[in-house]
Amino acid sequence: MGILERIKDIELEMARTQKNKATEYHLGLLKSRLAKLRTQLMADAGGSKGPSDKQFEVVKYGDARVAMIGFPSVGKSTFLNTVTKTQSEAASYEFTTLTCIPGILQHNGATIQLLDLPGIIEGAAQGKGRGRQVIATARSADLVLIMLDATKAEVQKPLLEKELESVGIRLNKKPPDVYLKPKKAGGLAFTATVPLTHLNEKLAYGILHEYKIHNCDVVVRQDVTVDEFIDVVEGNRQYIRCLYVVNKVDSVSIEEVDRLARILNPAPTRAGTWRDVVPVSCSLRLNIEPLVERIWTKLALCRVYTKRRGSMPDFADPLVLRSGCTVQDACRAIHKSLADPTQFRYAMVWGRSTKHNPQRVGLAHELADEDVMQVFKK
Repeated sequence: MGILERIKDIELEMARTQKNKATEYHLGLLKSRLAKLRTQLMADAGGSKGPSDKQFEVVKYGDARVAMIGFPSVGKSTFLNTVTKTQSEAASYEFTTLTCIPGILQHNGATIQLLDLPGIIEGAAQGKGRGRQVIATARSADLVLIMLDATKAEVQKPLLEKELESVGIRLNKKPPDVYLKPKKAGGLAFTATVPLTHLNEKLAYGILHEYKIHNCDVVVRQDVTVDEFIDVVEGNRQYIRCLYVVNKVDSVSIEEVDRLARILNPAPTRAGTWRDVVPVSCSLRLNIEPLVERIWTKLALCRVYTKRRGSMPDFADPLVLRSGCTVQDACRAIHKSLADPTQFRYAMVWGRSTKHNPQRVGLAHELADEDVMQVFKK
């Protein structure tokens, strides 16, 4: 029996098993076996690369990478042509784009690489329609844009999420706060610092035995689910930010657009935060600029301007770093010798991260967006 047949059998058994206290241990073991088979399926596919797979290998360029994923003919190529200078073929028929086409978006001094991926179909995670290569390219992205058709958005969104989840991509989630360290001997040591409602020690031991892990230390610091614990054991999950772009809103009413934005938004947001659903019309160029701003906000990039002694800051060419970066990260982006503690003396920083302007700081100082930095060497 092949891997796909075994996956189907486990999914069928999970579907016909009732969910209650008596069956949660059995379901947990089935989930671990299913995750193990899916990982094995991806590993087998990654080992045999043909010449056509090289069409999806795009060199990472710029400060961030954004991948567009969606079903055929939802407007991915049209959006790429609208916001970049790249010309990707766009037509009214499906599967117009057959390879990965990169484009460059310049915004707020940052260079963002946009990837126009071919449309995927249901069952892409099992290799249908070359979906495995498409999804593998998305694993290297910093942000995923899920493009949806306004007339089919409610159907397309769960199908796309299911395909991405099955290959180890977790959208808009943070890694579980679980510590797992294998060891050579000593058995299994399970410790939970919070009350657990979805997982217990017996189930955790059963899942670890499925992966042939018999000696390890496990510390659970949050109320994780069985799926999240399996993700920790697998150790190959990608946690990627995601935006849902509802295209072709010009073909539906304004009331339908408002309803879709409320239904598709995964969770209610606090006042002042960005929503994860953006309605646009690429053909009429409606709401394109707010979408680009949402992409910038979701990427959470940090611009740091450098300053020479006795001159004005260089506002034309900032250092573009990740949110939460430190002075050491900024020095390393200029040259690795500047980040060496034996060479670094101190830095003067102007901006929102300081208590007063300027402030003398060390390598561990955390920078904010649009800070100005001047480095002094020994």
